[in-house]
Amino acid sequence: MDTSKSVFFSLGSNLGDKLNHLQEAVFMLHQWVGPILGVSHVYESPSWGFSGDDFLNACVSLTTDKTPNEALATVLDIETRMGRIRGSEKGYLPRTIDIDILYYGHERLQLGHLVIPHPNLHLRNFVLRPLADIAPQFYHPILLKDTRNLLQESKDNGVLKKTDAKLYKTREALFSQLHFMAIEGNIGAGKTTLAQKMAEDFNAKLILERFADNPFLPKFYEDRARYAFPLEMSFLADRYQQFTEDTSQFDLFKSFMISDYDIFKSLIFAKITLQQDEFNLYRKVFDFMYKEVIKPKMYVYMYQNTARLMENIKKRGRPYEQNISPEYLERINRGYFEFIKSYPGQNKLVLDISNLDFVEDQKDYGLIIDKLQKFVVSL
Repeated sequence: MDTSKSVFFSLGSNLGDKLNHLQEAVFMLHQWVGPILGVSHVYESPSWGFSGDDFLNACVSLTTDKTPNEALATVLDIETRMGRIRGSEKGYLPRTIDIDILYYGHERLQLGHLVIPHPNLHLRNFVLRPLADIAPQFYHPILLKDTRNLLQESKDNGVLKKTDAKLYKTREALFSQLHFMAIEGNIGAGKTTLAQKMAEDFNAKLILERFADNPFLPKFYEDRARYAFPLEMSFLADRYQQFTEDTSQFDLFKSFMISDYDIFKSLIFAKITLQQDEFNLYRKVFDFMYKEVIKPKMYVYMYQNTARLMENIKKRGRPYEQNISPEYLERINRGYFEFIKSYPGQNKLVLDISNLDFVEDQKDYGLIIDKLQKFVVSL
């Protein structure tokens, strides 16, 4: 027998990165309480009961098989993880996150520490307005009025402003708004591994650079002056063909696309490896091709220090990479940073992963995802 209940929560924050705090709370409720069904618009309201910065407010609905006490315990744990300790507060104060249970199905409960429906929900427009977004006809089991009527009869005169911000039910839904994300990095930075992990975790179509079959690559590392131009031209032709094919064929069963390279890397490497007259010719061909390709909505550059890059290159053991010099890797890093600073029109994020091991340590991987999440929420 299905014992799950529809539960409604109010969320509020007026400290720090307020929008991201709300988004993180939604993700945690989805993960630990139950699947999110509805998410309201985000509203801005003055602080209530004290002087302070304005709040951001929202409401969410979900289904859960937890008891009310279990749901409350999970909410308190989420608040603690986000830096709020209830019980240490006296009166109304600023807070990183405030999560209140509004309704637990149509039940009426009074357990001392937990009263359902929330005893003040009908008095506060910053609760009623977002609640009306997701549950306009839900009846208050005591007052016997739906959310719309409660809002109409409310005597709360506080100013409430609907914002353009948007909250997402899951990280997959958040990343899906990007449509296409490119993850870049130096040789050995781990861009392919990160793209693979994210594609698996967030249901993305994975686009990987095909480079192992390039016949000029081993020769280039042996004689750069001789093979630089044919290498860069062959890379450009291969990347252009693959890129246009893969990005034009969207997978209906995937939420977005993620690649371990952006075609602009061709220009970065060519500028490092080619003589000036060769680069001038190369640039003309590149500019023509670049106009035709889809640009990523988010460009992520994974920065890794040179010592770690050398370790990673040695560890993965590709014979033709073993003679790569630290100086060459540093020039590549500088080339990427010049691009990031100078090229407009893309949402660019630099991730310093010098002290992270996201392959072996799940916490480090989580830190990277958190940084990506904050950046996407801010777009």
